[in-house]
Amino acid sequence: MRAIWKGAIAFGLVNVPVKVYSATEDHDISLHQVHNADGGRIRYQRRCEVCSKIIDYSDIDKAFEDDGRTVVLSKDELKSIPAENSHEIEVVQFVPSEQLEPMMFEKSYYLEPDSKSPKAYVLLRRALEDTDRVAIVQFALREKTRLGALRIKDDVLVLQSLLWPDEVREASFPALDTSIRISAQEREMSAALVESMAADFEPEHFTDDYQVQLRKLIEAKLEKGDSLDTDETFGADAGEGGNGEVIDLMEALKRSLERKRGGGKPAASAEAGSGDTASGDADDDDTEESADSSGAKAPAKARARTASTKSAAAKPSGTKSSGTKATAAKPAAKATTTRARKGA
Repeated sequence: MRAIWKGAIAFGLVNVPVKVYSATEDHDISLHQVHNADGGRIRYQRRCEVCSKIIDYSDIDKAFEDDGRTVVLSKDELKSIPAENSHEIEVVQFVPSEQLEPMMFEKSYYLEPDSKSPKAYVLLRRALEDTDRVAIVQFALREKTRLGALRIKDDVLVLQSLLWPDEVREASFPALDTSIRISAQEREMSAALVESMAADFEPEHFTDDYQVQLRKLIEAKLEKGDSLDTDETFGADAGEGGNGEVIDLMEALKRSLERKRGGGKPAASAEAGSGDTASGDADDDDTEESADSSGAKAPAKARARTASTKSAAAKPSGTKSSGTKATAAKPAAKATTTRARKGA
């Protein structure tokens, strides 16, 4: 790796010299543009609209235009901005990591000690470990003042640049303001589906399918040229998919569970709720209904199971409920066994 920037972390009066490296890289296959008639390479030129000459990058300045007035700023003038000349990563506060909104994360950088003794670097790392906090920092990089979060990954300090608050858009969707009726059976069925798909996140098990298939297409084209048959390369049905339209939510949930269970029968609770739909104007009390379609009360065990499911569904994600586990333990265990068998 090549360092893209050198500076120092200002931790109170402690100075921690560091080198900054990009922590991520792009492995996408690079494609360029050509003329489809003769295969000629398409290139973009920096042409001046006044003199029509092609301009070298070294002769290009930047400008700002407002109300018909243009201000041209030379490279030297831009470099005179104090923040641009700062090589300091200033720690401004330490915060709990759960207070950081993931949507604000932008890009990650590794920080390497840049001094004969890494003691100050290790001291800052230990301080973050001991207090279980994230350092909020301010720094300047590539003609922009940035906000960042300093955290630890495998004994290395990682700097993650953050978007400024006004760069994150507000979400406002009127459809979410309408009253939606979710039945107890739908909640129970969706919880069972979640349990059947539950696993630890292991990113190395996932593949960028598009890049793999693009490489396959390139190799097939190199071998067969213009006689390439994409149906033969990928299979005639490879590009076909569902339209995403859900006619009956309960039916979709039941089929999803059946698929995860290897085509077994749907749960009895799922069959009881097959007539429910995903929309309606009933108030929140309707979501907790445990009576069957005939209006008769459900047996005590069924009511207890529904109440347990209601409690599980109301909890935030990541918190397991004994009630949900009791309802969906068998499907989950079976799905896990199926996955293990496939992995073997």
